[in-house]
Amino acid sequence: MKYVVTGGAGFIGSHLTDELINQGHKVVVLDNLSTGKRENVNPKAEFVKADITKLAEMRPHFSGADGVFHVAALPRVQVSIEDPDKTHDVNVNGTLNVLIAARDAKIKRIVYSASSSAYGNVEAMPLREDMKPKPMSPYGLQKYIGEEYGRLFSLLYGLETVSLRYFNVYGPRMAEAGAYLTVMRVFLNQKNASTPMTIVGDGEQTRDFTHVYDVVRANLLAMNGDKVGKGEVINIGGGKNYSVNQIATLVGGPKIHVDPRIEPRHTLADNSLAKKLLGWEPKMNLEKEIATLL
Repeated sequence: MKYVVTGGAGFIGSHLTDELINQGHKVVVLDNLSTGKRENVNPKAEFVKADITKLAEMRPHFSGADGVFHVAALPRVQVSIEDPDKTHDVNVNGTLNVLIAARDAKIKRIVYSASSSAYGNVEAMPLREDMKPKPMSPYGLQKYIGEEYGRLFSLLYGLETVSLRYFNVYGPRMAEAGAYLTVMRVFLNQKNASTPMTIVGDGEQTRDFTHVYDVVRANLLAMNGDKVGKGEVINIGGGKNYSVNQIATLVGGPKIHVDPRIEPRHTLADNSLAKKLLGWEPKMNLEKEIATLL
């Protein structure tokens, strides 16, 4: 089979590309290297430097593909607050371009990397797919719009789509510098630099963390599953949350607190739909895997 992976030079996309190559598939990686790294790309994949905001530039590379994994995005909530125009262009217009290119190339299915940021600050836990999204950032809204575009392309054009809402993905190749760092990466960097870990607010906000290997497995199941393809939205999360303070303790080292900011207080995935539709459940253990990142 031949697959296109947008954002295949990035954190999640490169791991997904590796696994597709390991399974014997042909892979075309499309990435403009704005956040991804060329050295992340599997040498057996075909690499194309292309920007998803430029439809004409990327359209030819969808020809002959069986499926598309749309991972490319400008991630992180804070970045979208500071630059909503740029992130909208990539996360909304870029996603629309990917859907158009896939439709016109008569590709069977797209698996879209959505985000739990779409939920916003929902008090009831765990978070279920039937809850009304209440995004608290441009990023959360932008990723939700991508889900809705996927649903519409399935409804109107017969393009099979599945949206996977990721919960705080971590693991090897997380971004180590720049504006797109996860809280876990920030703590690891601070520990390596022998500086105190900066905890926002009281540190009792909680997040559901998901290992990148579990995310890759979910993508492959979503691409091949016979119970999905009509615009479904599915949580991909560990089903267990940890406070920021707990993560800091697992990393180990001195801590300081900084002013709180606007963000959801808690996230916790109900992953029962993933089990039902994809046969997926998380396998990686956070306490064990953090130790491998130190």
